[in-house]
Amino acid sequence: MPVDPLSLKAGLWLGAASGALAVWMVVAFVMGWGFRFRLVGVTSFTALLSLSCLAFAISYSPRTQVEGAVSVPVVFDNGTNLVIAAASAELPPEAFAPTVEQLALNLRGSGRSSADGLVHVRLRRVETAGAGVSRPVVLGEATRSLDDGAVQVLR
Repeated sequence: MPVDPLSLKAGLWLGAASGALAVWMVVAFVMGWGFRFRLVGVTSFTALLSLSCLAFAISYSPRTQVEGAVSVPVVFDNGTNLVIAAASAELPPEAFAPTVEQLALNLRGSGRSSADGLVHVRLRRVETAGAGVSRPVVLGEATRSLDDGAVQVLR
């Protein structure tokens, strides 16, 4: 599991700052200073920021990049077993397979389920079939296993 170094460093520094603010807050309460209640808010907010940065640093996972793939928008995701992305008209045919593979590799698997244990990822384009009529054309398809995350490009 990769860790984001900038968020980790920020979380550690914010944790140290919240500790120092906590000490200052206790001193303010003992001495009866007027801004002691403001220090409660600042200290708790700084501690919350620290924990949030640390949680993000631990849960961070970078996107996988595939050679020759193009970034395309996902237009449909039923949350279980089907994801469809839209390809532009300028997308070259040699980019179909790497693009659909990259989409499948970057899926988040938690919460997905299907009867066959696979998530089907399709790359499609809408083409004109006549006057006022269009039809979707599937350009590429890949499956991702929910068990081990293996990706297989079908076309």
